[in-house]
Amino acid sequence: MNDILAKILETKRAEVKTARQMRSESDLLREARSRKDLRGFARAIEDKIARGKPGVIAEIKKASPSKGVIRENFNPTEIATAYAAHGAACLSVLTDVQYFQGSYDYLRQARAACSLPVLRKDFIVDPYQIIHSRAIGADCILLIVAALSPTQLKEFESAARELGMDVLVEVHDRGELEAALELETTLLGINNRNLRSFETSLQNTIDLLPLIPEGKRVVTESGILAPQDVTLMREHGVEAFLVGEAFMRAQDPGAALHELFFAE
Repeated sequence: MNDILAKILETKRAEVKTARQMRSESDLLREARSRKDLRGFARAIEDKIARGKPGVIAEIKKASPSKGVIRENFNPTEIATAYAAHGAACLSVLTDVQYFQGSYDYLRQARAACSLPVLRKDFIVDPYQIIHSRAIGADCILLIVAALSPTQLKEFESAARELGMDVLVEVHDRGELEAALELETTLLGINNRNLRSFETSLQNTIDLLPLIPEGKRVVTESGILAPQDVTLMREHGVEAFLVGEAFMRAQDPGAALHELFFAE
């Protein structure tokens, strides 16, 4: 595990410890269970693909540890509205505060602005965060194989599904893929960014495809920057994409989404 990831996970554990002192898990669980507004995340992707279109998870992200601030003019409501208007299947919202300058409110604002399902993009290390995800309105959570043990992966998936949420499990290499395939979720994210060097290569997705059984929906993540990248992936049978930075750096994120995926 690289130093950045290890540092983030250490921070997350400390955050959860503080959060538990401020609000009990049982109280949070009552709020999560009281919500009746689930939007099917995996279903929204499949609906797009069934209509012959790519299933785009459009990301709302202000900053990253490696790039610093990506978008100065940051308005989650406007960005979410633009994404919805230009064909996104789902949203992904960064909620990590310390390393990505995210916010729980960004997720709430983005979800309130449109009818798209929302992924809480964060580093899940404790079941408390899963309950909190549903309480703030998430329809899906991210589980990063590099950050969790096989036992945790299964436990956390079960906790999410119990609350009606979908799970996107993220892998970077063959070893992580084997662990991910033990889960029930159909959503399998392949991150093209090497966690250790931070270099990005779409070949990572292509190399892992032969190892993935039918019934899994591959979501390629990172490095989708130009229409030819989309074409390359679709030629290999990949129809779902998680894209953030390419949109966040554009003046109009919605127009950038249209240009990348839907321009004739």
